Amino acid sequence: MKMDIFSWEFLTLIVLIFSIVMIVAGAFSAYFGKGKNRAYGILIAIIGAIVGLIWVYLLNWSDVSTFRAIDGWDIIYNAIVYLIGILIGALIAVGIFLVTVLKS
Repeated sequence: MKMDIFSWEFLTLIVLIFSIVMIVAGAFSAYFGKGKNRAYGILIAIIGAIVGLIWVYLLNWSDVSTFRAIDGWDIIYNAIVYLIGILIGALIAVGIFLVTVLKS
């Protein structure tokens, strides 16, 4: 089964977001946790950083032919733009819903 460029972009987005969330969650757990939770938080942050760094290396500096066709910065930029659009649309919809429910 051959993956096309859109599948690789989707996979790239999943891996990079996974990495960012792992780092943030690990830092949060390490800062506010005690004992084993603090150690687990550090471990989670390290795993997230390693996964993210490996994927960024594969995207930017490796000679693997599959990754040469993927522009990592373009994917992140598009993801941020889409996320902002999704949040604005969702907030407008929730606002209209609340106004109609509270007015009735």
